[in-house]
Amino acid sequence: MSDLTHINAKGEASMVDVTHKPVVLREAIAEGSIYVQAETLNKIESNAIAKGNVLASARLAGIMAAKKTGELIPLCHPLPITHCEVAMSIPDSRDRVHITASAKIAAATGIEMEALTAVSLAALTIYDMCKAVDKTMKIGDIRLVKKTKTALA
Repeated sequence: MSDLTHINAKGEASMVDVTHKPVVLREAIAEGSIYVQAETLNKIESNAIAKGNVLASARLAGIMAAKKTGELIPLCHPLPITHCEVAMSIPDSRDRVHITASAKIAAATGIEMEALTAVSLAALTIYDMCKAVDKTMKIGDIRLVKKTKTALA
């Protein structure tokens, strides 16, 4: 069990100690999709969903979720992120909303969970806002696209 970073010598779940890791600039990009019917997309684009502006609400929910990732995932470090952006697009196939999130920080530990959480909560917000008009929605393809770290100058 010694190779598992979140397990202590007793085999118990444990937060990784990053005290002595150097602070570096870190960025992560994640993406995912929520598959919906074309008519649902029409309603989203024309602001005809009863709960309000779906994409604006989802963008805000994603950013807020990224900021609270350390509270949501048990062994995730609470991080003071310096930037988070959530973008959404509708592909020509008109079968989904594609969500991309990026998060940045200068820290001793990674930021990928924040980007992944932003995508997940943006998708869940779209689901919640559209569930009355689309019973076929499916969230999927959530993945980390890229993570980088750069030494501070």
